[in-house]
Amino acid sequence: MHQLLENDKQQISDILQSTVKIAEAYFQQQDVLPPGRFVNDIVLEDLPLQGESALQTIQYFKQHYAPYITNSAGPRYFGFVTGGSTPAAIAGDWLVSAFDQNACGSNDTIAPQVERQTIHYFKQLFGLDNAYFGSFVTGATVSNQVGLTLGRQWVGEQLGKDFSGEGVYGVAPVKVVSATPHSSVLKSMAVLGMGKNTLIKIDTLPDREAIDIHALETYLKSTNEPVIVVANAGTVNTVDFDDLEEIGKLKSKYTFWLHVDAAFGGFAALSEKYAHLMQGINHADSITIDAHKWLNVPYDAAMQFTRHKRLQLKVFQNSAAYLGDPEQSPDYFHYTPENSRRWRALPSWFTLKAYGKEGHREIVERNSATAYSLGQKIERSEDFKLLAPVRMNVVCFTLKETTTFDAIRSFLNAIRDDGRVFFTPTLYKGTPAIRAAISNWQTSETDIQLAFDVLKEVLHAKKKITVTT
Repeated sequence: MHQLLENDKQQISDILQSTVKIAEAYFQQQDVLPPGRFVNDIVLEDLPLQGESALQTIQYFKQHYAPYITNSAGPRYFGFVTGGSTPAAIAGDWLVSAFDQNACGSNDTIAPQVERQTIHYFKQLFGLDNAYFGSFVTGATVSNQVGLTLGRQWVGEQLGKDFSGEGVYGVAPVKVVSATPHSSVLKSMAVLGMGKNTLIKIDTLPDREAIDIHALETYLKSTNEPVIVVANAGTVNTVDFDDLEEIGKLKSKYTFWLHVDAAFGGFAALSEKYAHLMQGINHADSITIDAHKWLNVPYDAAMQFTRHKRLQLKVFQNSAAYLGDPEQSPDYFHYTPENSRRWRALPSWFTLKAYGKEGHREIVERNSATAYSLGQKIERSEDFKLLAPVRMNVVCFTLKETTTFDAIRSFLNAIRDDGRVFFTPTLYKGTPAIRAAISNWQTSETDIQLAFDVLKEVLHAKKKITVTT
Protein backbone atom coordinates (compact mmCIF):
# COMPACT_ATOMS: atom_id res chain seq x y z
CA MET A 1 0.00 0.00 0.00
CA HIS A 2 1.24 3.49 -0.80
CA GLN A 3 2.65 5.15 2.29
CA LEU A 4 0.21 8.08 2.17
CA LEU A 5 -2.73 5.68 2.04
CA GLU A 6 -1.29 3.63 4.89
CA ASN A 7 -0.79 6.77 6.99
CA ASP A 8 -4.31 8.04 6.26
CA LYS A 9 -5.77 4.67 7.19
CA GLN A 10 -4.12 5.03 10.60
CA GLN A 11 -5.32 8.63 10.92
CA ILE A 12 -8.93 8.09 9.83
CA SER A 13 -10.29 9.39 13.14
CA ASP A 14 -8.39 12.69 12.77
CA ILE A 15 -9.47 12.96 9.13
CA LEU A 16 -13.14 12.53 10.01
CA GLN A 17 -12.90 14.95 12.93
CA SER A 18 -11.28 17.58 10.73
CA THR A 19 -14.09 17.15 8.22
CA VAL A 20 -16.69 17.52 10.96
CA LYS A 21 -15.08 20.77 12.10
CA ILE A 22 -15.41 22.29 8.62
CA ALA A 23 -19.07 21.24 8.48
CA GLU A 24 -19.72 22.61 11.96
CA ALA A 25 -18.12 25.92 11.00
CA TYR A 26 -20.45 26.09 8.00
CA PHE A 27 -23.57 25.56 10.12
CA GLN A 28 -22.41 28.11 12.67
CA GLN A 29 -22.38 30.74 9.90
CA GLN A 30 -26.00 30.31 8.86
CA ASP A 31 -26.86 33.90 9.76
CA VAL A 32 -23.89 35.54 8.05
CA LEU A 33 -22.88 33.30 5.14
CA PRO A 34 -24.26 34.71 1.86
CA PRO A 35 -26.89 32.48 0.21
CA GLY A 36 -25.56 33.50 -3.21
CA ARG A 37 -22.37 35.05 -4.56
CA PHE A 38 -20.41 35.48 -7.77
CA VAL A 39 -17.21 33.41 -7.85
CA ASN A 40 -14.57 34.16 -10.49
CA ASP A 41 -12.94 31.36 -12.44
CA ILE A 42 -10.07 29.93 -10.43
CA VAL A 43 -6.53 29.52 -11.74
CA LEU A 44 -6.18 25.84 -12.61
CA GLU A 45 -3.29 24.01 -10.95
CA ASP A 46 -1.33 21.09 -12.34
CA LEU A 47 -1.98 17.64 -10.90
CA PRO A 48 0.55 17.00 -8.10
CA LEU A 49 2.98 14.15 -8.73
CA GLN A 50 3.41 13.56 -5.02
CA GLY A 51 0.31 13.65 -2.84
CA GLU A 52 -0.01 15.66 0.36
CA SER A 53 -2.13 13.39 2.62
CA ALA A 54 -5.79 13.74 3.47
CA LEU A 55 -5.25 16.11 6.41
CA GLN A 56 -3.15 18.54 4.37
CA THR A 57 -5.73 18.38 1.56
CA ILE A 58 -8.50 19.17 4.02
CA GLN A 59 -6.55 22.19 5.21
CA TYR A 60 -5.98 23.35 1.64
CA PHE A 61 -9.70 23.04 0.94
CA LYS A 62 -10.50 24.92 4.15
CA GLN A 63 -8.20 27.79 3.18
CA HIS A 64 -8.79 28.10 -0.57
CA TYR A 65 -12.29 26.79 -1.31
CA ALA A 66 -14.44 26.69 1.84
CA PRO A 67 -14.54 30.50 2.20
CA TYR A 68 -16.36 30.73 -1.14
CA ILE A 69 -19.11 28.22 -0.36
CA THR A 70 -22.56 29.78 -0.53
CA ASN A 71 -25.32 29.07 1.93
CA SER A 72 -27.70 27.67 -0.68
CA ALA A 73 -28.70 25.09 1.92
CA GLY A 74 -29.68 27.86 4.34
CA PRO A 75 -32.91 29.61 5.33
CA ARG A 76 -32.62 32.65 3.05
CA TYR A 77 -31.90 30.96 -0.26
CA PHE A 78 -35.02 31.55 -2.36
CA GLY A 79 -33.62 30.69 -5.79
CA PHE A 80 -34.28 27.28 -7.27
CA VAL A 81 -36.66 25.00 -5.40
CA THR A 82 -33.91 23.64 -3.19
CA GLY A 83 -34.38 22.46 0.34
CA GLY A 84 -31.38 22.30 2.61
CA SER A 85 -30.48 19.14 4.49
CA THR A 86 -32.13 18.20 7.75
CA PRO A 87 -29.74 17.03 10.49
CA ALA A 88 -30.92 13.43 10.09
CA ALA A 89 -30.46 13.56 6.30
CA ILE A 90 -26.89 14.80 6.74
CA ALA A 91 -26.13 11.91 9.06
CA GLY A 92 -27.50 9.49 6.49
CA ASP A 93 -25.55 11.08 3.65
CA TRP A 94 -22.25 10.91 5.51
CA LEU A 95 -22.82 7.22 6.13
CA VAL A 96 -23.58 6.71 2.44
CA SER A 97 -20.05 7.86 1.61
CA ALA A 98 -18.47 5.90 4.47
CA PHE A 99 -20.19 2.62 3.57
CA ASP A 100 -19.89 3.14 -0.21
CA GLN A 101 -22.51 0.55 -1.16
CA ASN A 102 -23.80 -0.12 -4.67
CA ALA A 103 -27.55 0.24 -4.22
CA CYS A 104 -28.42 -1.43 -7.53
CA GLY A 105 -28.05 -4.99 -6.21
CA SER A 106 -30.54 -6.94 -4.12
CA ASN A 107 -29.55 -9.45 -1.45
CA ASP A 108 -25.80 -9.07 -1.28
CA THR A 109 -26.13 -5.92 0.84
CA ILE A 110 -28.86 -4.22 2.87
CA ALA A 111 -28.66 -1.05 0.70
CA PRO A 112 -31.34 -1.91 -1.92
CA GLN A 113 -33.57 -3.35 0.80
CA VAL A 114 -33.47 0.00 2.60
CA GLU A 115 -34.35 1.62 -0.75
CA ARG A 116 -37.40 -0.66 -0.99
CA GLN A 117 -38.39 0.40 2.52
CA THR A 118 -37.89 4.09 1.70
CA ILE A 119 -39.95 3.83 -1.50
CA HIS A 120 -42.69 2.18 0.60
CA TYR A 121 -42.56 5.15 2.99
CA PHE A 122 -42.88 7.53 0.04
CA LYS A 123 -45.90 5.75 -1.38
CA GLN A 124 -47.60 6.17 1.98
CA LEU A 125 -46.42 9.78 2.25
CA PHE A 126 -47.85 10.76 -1.14
CA GLY A 127 -50.92 8.54 -1.09
CA LEU A 128 -49.79 6.32 -3.97
CA ASP A 129 -51.30 2.90 -4.60
CA ASN A 130 -49.17 -0.08 -3.65
CA ALA A 131 -49.28 -1.09 -7.32
CA TYR A 132 -46.65 1.55 -8.11
CA PHE A 133 -43.06 0.45 -8.54
CA GLY A 134 -40.49 3.04 -7.56
CA SER A 135 -36.76 3.63 -7.50
CA PHE A 136 -34.27 6.41 -6.86
CA VAL A 137 -32.61 8.44 -9.61
CA THR A 138 -30.40 11.53 -9.54
CA GLY A 139 -33.02 14.25 -9.87
CA ALA A 140 -36.30 15.37 -11.42
CA THR A 141 -34.68 15.65 -14.85
CA VAL A 142 -33.73 11.96 -14.93
CA SER A 143 -37.02 10.99 -13.32
CA ASN A 144 -38.92 12.83 -16.05
CA GLN A 145 -36.67 11.18 -18.60
CA VAL A 146 -37.45 7.73 -17.19
CA GLY A 147 -41.19 8.49 -17.25
CA LEU A 148 -41.06 9.68 -20.86
CA THR A 149 -38.94 6.66 -21.81
CA LEU A 150 -41.59 4.34 -20.41
CA GLY A 151 -44.29 6.36 -22.14
CA ARG A 152 -42.43 6.08 -25.41
CA GLN A 153 -42.15 2.29 -24.98
CA TRP A 154 -45.88 2.12 -24.23
CA VAL A 155 -46.73 4.14 -27.34
CA GLY A 156 -44.60 1.76 -29.38
CA GLU A 157 -46.50 -1.23 -28.05
CA GLN A 158 -49.80 0.39 -28.98
CA LEU A 159 -48.41 0.58 -32.52
CA GLY A 160 -47.13 -3.00 -32.45
CA LYS A 161 -43.48 -1.92 -32.06
CA ASP A 162 -40.84 -2.73 -29.45
CA PHE A 163 -38.87 0.51 -29.37
CA SER A 164 -36.42 -0.84 -26.77
CA GLY A 165 -35.42 -3.65 -29.10
CA GLU A 166 -36.09 -2.37 -32.58
CA GLY A 167 -35.46 1.35 -32.12
CA VAL A 168 -37.74 4.17 -33.21
CA TYR A 169 -36.55 4.25 -36.82
CA GLY A 170 -39.20 4.47 -39.50
CA VAL A 171 -41.94 5.32 -37.01
CA ALA A 172 -43.77 8.65 -36.77
CA PRO A 173 -42.53 10.83 -33.87
CA VAL A 174 -44.02 10.09 -30.46
CA LYS A 175 -46.17 13.07 -29.51
CA VAL A 176 -45.83 14.72 -26.10
CA VAL A 177 -48.66 16.99 -24.96
CA SER A 178 -48.55 19.48 -22.09
CA ALA A 179 -49.55 23.00 -21.06
CA THR A 180 -46.71 24.33 -18.89
CA PRO A 181 -43.96 21.72 -18.90
CA HIS A 182 -40.80 22.16 -16.87
CA SER A 183 -37.64 22.68 -18.90
CA SER A 184 -36.43 19.22 -17.85
CA VAL A 185 -39.28 17.69 -19.83
CA LEU A 186 -38.00 19.43 -22.96
CA LYS A 187 -34.44 18.36 -22.18
CA SER A 188 -35.66 14.76 -21.78
CA MET A 189 -37.43 14.94 -25.12
CA ALA A 190 -34.20 16.09 -26.74
CA VAL A 191 -32.16 13.30 -25.14
CA LEU A 192 -34.73 10.66 -26.11
CA GLY A 193 -34.80 11.74 -29.73
CA MET A 194 -38.38 12.99 -29.53
CA GLY A 195 -37.25 16.53 -30.28
CA LYS A 196 -38.05 19.32 -27.84
CA ASN A 197 -39.50 21.44 -30.64
CA THR A 198 -42.19 18.82 -31.28
CA LEU A 199 -43.94 19.44 -27.96
CA ILE A 200 -47.66 20.08 -28.46
CA LYS A 201 -48.68 22.97 -26.21
CA ILE A 202 -52.24 22.99 -24.89
CA ASP A 203 -53.86 26.22 -23.72
CA THR A 204 -53.94 27.01 -20.03
CA LEU A 205 -56.91 28.27 -18.05
CA PRO A 206 -57.20 32.09 -18.04
CA ASP A 207 -54.51 33.69 -15.84
CA ARG A 208 -53.31 30.23 -14.80
CA GLU A 209 -50.53 27.80 -15.61
CA ALA A 210 -52.91 24.85 -15.28
CA ILE A 211 -54.10 23.05 -18.41
CA ASP A 212 -57.51 23.77 -19.93
CA ILE A 213 -59.18 20.36 -19.72
CA HIS A 214 -61.58 21.17 -22.58
CA ALA A 215 -58.68 22.17 -24.82
CA LEU A 216 -56.89 18.94 -23.92
CA GLU A 217 -59.95 16.86 -24.75
CA THR A 218 -60.38 18.70 -28.03
CA TYR A 219 -56.83 17.75 -28.96
CA LEU A 220 -57.25 14.13 -27.87
CA LYS A 221 -60.42 13.86 -29.97
CA SER A 222 -58.53 15.12 -33.00
CA THR A 223 -55.68 12.62 -32.88
CA ASN A 224 -55.92 9.01 -33.94
CA GLU A 225 -52.71 7.84 -32.29
CA PRO A 226 -51.49 7.19 -28.74
CA VAL A 227 -49.71 10.13 -27.11
CA ILE A 228 -47.95 11.05 -23.88
CA VAL A 229 -49.68 13.68 -21.72
CA VAL A 230 -47.42 15.43 -19.21
CA ALA A 231 -49.42 16.93 -16.35
CA ASN A 232 -48.12 19.28 -13.68
CA ALA A 233 -48.56 18.82 -9.97
CA GLY A 234 -47.00 22.14 -9.08
CA THR A 235 -45.60 24.42 -11.79
CA VAL A 236 -42.22 25.96 -11.15
CA ASN A 237 -43.33 29.62 -11.27
CA THR A 238 -46.63 29.58 -9.41
CA VAL A 239 -47.12 26.04 -8.02
CA ASP A 240 -50.22 25.62 -10.16
CA PHE A 241 -51.75 22.14 -10.46
CA ASP A 242 -53.43 20.54 -13.44
CA ASP A 243 -56.72 18.85 -12.56
CA LEU A 244 -55.36 15.32 -12.26
CA GLU A 245 -58.77 13.83 -11.53
CA GLU A 246 -60.33 15.23 -14.69
CA ILE A 247 -57.33 14.28 -16.81
CA GLY A 248 -57.51 10.79 -15.38
CA LYS A 249 -61.17 10.48 -16.37
CA LEU A 250 -60.21 11.18 -19.99
CA LYS A 251 -58.22 7.93 -20.02
CA SER A 252 -61.48 5.99 -20.25
CA LYS A 253 -62.21 7.70 -23.59
CA TYR A 254 -58.82 8.33 -25.18
CA THR A 255 -55.52 6.49 -25.53
CA PHE A 256 -52.68 8.25 -23.78
CA TRP A 257 -49.91 7.70 -21.25
CA LEU A 258 -50.21 10.06 -18.27
CA HIS A 259 -46.95 11.27 -16.78
CA VAL A 260 -47.27 13.56 -13.75
CA ASP A 261 -44.40 15.90 -12.91
CA ALA A 262 -44.84 16.36 -9.16
CA ALA A 263 -41.21 17.20 -8.48
CA PHE A 264 -41.97 19.37 -5.46
CA GLY A 265 -45.74 19.90 -5.68
CA GLY A 266 -46.23 16.26 -4.71
CA PHE A 267 -45.52 17.27 -1.13
CA ALA A 268 -48.94 18.94 -1.08
CA ALA A 269 -50.19 15.47 -0.14
CA LEU A 270 -48.71 15.90 3.34
CA SER A 271 -51.06 18.70 4.35
CA GLU A 272 -54.84 18.59 4.78
CA LYS A 273 -54.89 22.15 3.47
CA TYR A 274 -53.28 21.22 0.14
CA ALA A 275 -53.90 17.49 -0.27
CA HIS A 276 -56.88 18.07 -2.58
CA LEU A 277 -54.43 19.34 -5.21
CA MET A 278 -53.02 15.82 -5.50
CA GLN A 279 -56.42 14.18 -5.93
CA GLY A 280 -56.25 11.95 -8.99
CA ILE A 281 -52.52 11.23 -8.74
CA ASN A 282 -53.24 7.49 -8.90
CA HIS A 283 -54.43 7.87 -12.49
CA ALA A 284 -50.79 8.44 -13.46
CA ASP A 285 -48.82 5.88 -15.43
CA SER A 286 -45.56 7.46 -14.25
CA ILE A 287 -44.69 10.07 -11.63
CA THR A 288 -41.72 12.30 -10.85
CA ILE A 289 -41.02 13.44 -7.27
CA ASP A 290 -37.79 15.06 -6.09
CA ALA A 291 -36.45 14.46 -2.58
CA HIS A 292 -33.66 17.06 -2.66
CA LYS A 293 -36.31 19.70 -3.06
CA TRP A 294 -38.95 19.74 -0.36
CA LEU A 295 -37.87 16.66 1.60
CA ASN A 296 -34.67 18.59 2.42
CA VAL A 297 -32.11 15.87 1.77
CA PRO A 298 -28.71 16.44 0.12
CA TYR A 299 -28.17 16.36 -3.62
CA ASP A 300 -28.80 14.15 -5.43
CA ALA A 301 -32.05 12.29 -4.77
CA ALA A 302 -35.27 11.93 -6.71
CA MET A 303 -37.74 9.13 -7.28
CA GLN A 304 -39.61 7.75 -10.25
CA PHE A 305 -42.81 5.75 -9.89
CA THR A 306 -44.74 3.73 -12.45
CA ARG A 307 -47.63 1.32 -12.67
CA HIS A 308 -45.84 -0.49 -15.51
CA LYS A 309 -42.92 -2.37 -13.99
CA ARG A 310 -42.91 -4.78 -16.94
CA LEU A 311 -42.25 -1.94 -19.37
CA GLN A 312 -39.54 -0.57 -17.13
CA LEU A 313 -37.79 -3.94 -17.11
CA LYS A 314 -38.08 -4.17 -20.88
CA VAL A 315 -36.39 -0.79 -21.35
CA PHE A 316 -33.68 -0.89 -18.69
CA GLN A 317 -32.86 -4.57 -18.21
CA ASN A 318 -29.17 -5.37 -18.18
CA SER A 319 -28.46 -8.29 -20.48
CA ALA A 320 -25.10 -9.38 -19.04
CA ALA A 321 -25.21 -13.17 -18.66
CA TYR A 322 -23.53 -13.17 -15.24
CA LEU A 323 -26.42 -11.14 -13.83
CA GLY A 324 -28.93 -13.93 -14.39
CA ASP A 325 -32.49 -13.86 -15.65
CA PRO A 326 -33.76 -10.26 -15.31
CA GLU A 327 -37.39 -11.36 -14.98
CA GLN A 328 -36.45 -13.37 -11.89
CA SER A 329 -34.29 -10.62 -10.39
CA PRO A 330 -35.37 -7.73 -8.16
CA ASP A 331 -32.09 -5.91 -8.76
CA TYR A 332 -32.47 -2.19 -9.48
CA PHE A 333 -29.89 -2.29 -12.27
CA HIS A 334 -32.64 -3.94 -14.36
CA TYR A 335 -35.00 -1.01 -13.77
CA THR A 336 -32.97 2.20 -13.71
CA PRO A 337 -30.58 3.98 -16.11
CA GLU A 338 -27.54 3.10 -13.96
CA ASN A 339 -25.98 -0.30 -13.38
CA SER A 340 -24.37 1.06 -10.24
CA ARG A 341 -25.13 4.06 -8.06
CA ARG A 342 -24.61 5.38 -4.57
CA TRP A 343 -26.97 4.54 -1.73
CA ARG A 344 -28.93 7.73 -2.25
CA ALA A 345 -32.05 6.39 -0.53
CA LEU A 346 -30.40 6.41 2.90
CA PRO A 347 -30.64 10.17 3.68
CA SER A 348 -34.35 10.04 2.77
CA TRP A 349 -34.84 7.04 5.04
CA PHE A 350 -33.05 8.87 7.86
CA THR A 351 -35.16 12.03 7.63
CA LEU A 352 -38.46 10.17 7.18
CA LYS A 353 -37.68 7.91 10.14
CA ALA A 354 -36.43 10.80 12.27
CA TYR A 355 -39.24 13.30 11.69
CA GLY A 356 -42.11 11.26 10.24
CA LYS A 357 -44.99 12.60 8.20
CA GLU A 358 -45.85 15.20 10.83
CA GLY A 359 -42.38 16.69 10.87
CA HIS A 360 -42.28 17.09 7.11
CA ARG A 361 -45.88 18.31 7.01
CA GLU A 362 -44.82 21.12 9.35
CA ILE A 363 -42.03 22.15 6.97
CA VAL A 364 -44.45 22.24 4.01
CA GLU A 365 -47.05 24.27 5.89
CA ARG A 366 -44.52 26.67 7.45
CA ASN A 367 -42.81 27.29 4.10
CA SER A 368 -46.18 27.91 2.49
CA ALA A 369 -47.24 30.26 5.28
CA THR A 370 -44.07 32.31 4.91
CA ALA A 371 -44.61 32.44 1.14
CA TYR A 372 -48.10 33.82 1.72
CA SER A 373 -46.59 36.39 4.07
CA LEU A 374 -44.09 37.53 1.44
CA GLY A 375 -46.87 37.63 -1.13
CA GLN A 376 -48.92 39.94 1.09
CA LYS A 377 -45.96 42.25 1.57
CA ILE A 378 -45.44 42.36 -2.21
CA GLU A 379 -49.13 43.11 -2.82
CA ARG A 380 -49.06 46.05 -0.41
CA SER A 381 -45.78 47.38 -1.76
CA GLU A 382 -45.40 50.47 -3.95
CA ASP A 383 -42.28 48.99 -5.57
CA PHE A 384 -43.29 45.46 -6.57
CA LYS A 385 -46.17 43.72 -8.31
CA LEU A 386 -47.48 40.23 -7.56
CA LEU A 387 -47.98 38.38 -10.85
CA ALA A 388 -49.95 35.38 -9.60
CA PRO A 389 -51.69 34.25 -6.42
CA VAL A 390 -49.44 32.53 -3.89
CA ARG A 391 -50.66 28.95 -3.96
CA MET A 392 -48.04 27.23 -1.84
CA ASN A 393 -44.33 27.96 -1.45
CA VAL A 394 -43.42 30.10 -4.49
CA VAL A 395 -43.96 33.84 -4.90
CA CYS A 396 -43.82 35.20 -8.46
CA PHE A 397 -43.51 39.00 -8.72
CA THR A 398 -41.83 41.78 -10.64
CA LEU A 399 -40.77 45.42 -10.42
CA LYS A 400 -43.52 47.98 -10.91
CA GLU A 401 -41.45 50.58 -12.71
CA THR A 402 -39.71 48.40 -15.28
CA THR A 403 -40.15 44.89 -16.60
CA THR A 404 -37.14 44.33 -18.87
CA PHE A 405 -35.22 41.14 -18.25
CA ASP A 406 -31.93 43.05 -18.07
CA ALA A 407 -33.37 45.27 -15.34
CA ILE A 408 -34.54 42.23 -13.38
CA ARG A 409 -31.17 40.53 -13.72
CA SER A 410 -29.28 43.69 -12.72
CA PHE A 411 -31.52 44.07 -9.66
CA LEU A 412 -31.06 40.44 -8.62
CA ASN A 413 -27.29 40.69 -9.10
CA ALA A 414 -27.34 43.59 -6.65
CA ILE A 415 -29.44 41.50 -4.26
CA ARG A 416 -26.92 38.65 -4.56
CA ASP A 417 -23.99 40.98 -3.95
CA ASP A 418 -25.72 42.39 -0.85
CA GLY A 419 -25.19 38.90 0.58
CA ARG A 420 -28.25 38.46 2.74
CA VAL A 421 -30.82 36.77 0.49
CA PHE A 422 -30.90 35.15 -2.95
CA PHE A 423 -33.58 35.05 -5.67
CA THR A 424 -33.61 33.92 -9.30
CA PRO A 425 -35.15 35.55 -12.38
CA THR A 426 -37.89 33.93 -14.42
CA LEU A 427 -40.37 34.65 -17.18
CA TYR A 428 -44.07 34.47 -16.36
CA LYS A 429 -46.44 34.64 -19.33
CA GLY A 430 -44.02 36.89 -21.19
CA THR A 431 -43.26 39.15 -18.23
CA PRO A 432 -39.70 39.23 -16.82
CA ALA A 433 -40.12 38.37 -13.18
CA ILE A 434 -38.59 37.32 -9.88
CA ARG A 435 -39.28 33.97 -8.27
CA ALA A 436 -38.98 33.33 -4.55
CA ALA A 437 -39.03 29.60 -3.86
CA ILE A 438 -39.26 28.85 -0.14
CA SER A 439 -38.48 25.24 0.69
CA ASN A 440 -35.81 25.18 3.42
CA TRP A 441 -36.52 23.48 6.73
CA GLN A 442 -35.10 26.45 8.68
CA THR A 443 -36.90 29.36 6.99
CA SER A 444 -38.98 31.47 9.38
CA GLU A 445 -41.03 34.66 9.29
CA THR A 446 -37.91 36.54 10.43
CA ASP A 447 -36.13 35.46 7.24
CA ILE A 448 -39.10 36.60 5.15
CA GLN A 449 -39.17 40.03 6.76
CA LEU A 450 -35.43 40.38 6.17
CA ALA A 451 -35.88 39.31 2.54
CA PHE A 452 -38.54 41.96 1.94
CA ASP A 453 -36.46 44.63 3.68
CA VAL A 454 -33.47 43.76 1.46
CA LEU A 455 -35.63 43.93 -1.67
CA LYS A 456 -36.72 47.47 -0.78
CA GLU A 457 -33.30 48.65 0.39
CA VAL A 458 -31.44 47.46 -2.70
CA LEU A 459 -34.10 48.82 -5.07
CA HIS A 460 -34.05 52.24 -3.43
CA ALA A 461 -30.25 52.27 -3.41
CA LYS A 462 -30.19 51.53 -7.15
CA LYS A 463 -32.70 54.32 -7.76
CA LYS A 464 -30.49 56.78 -5.91
CA ILE A 465 -27.47 55.77 -7.98
CA THR A 466 -29.49 56.18 -11.18
CA VAL A 467 -30.69 59.65 -10.15
CA THR A 468 -27.15 60.71 -9.15
CA THR A 469 -25.60 59.60 -12.42
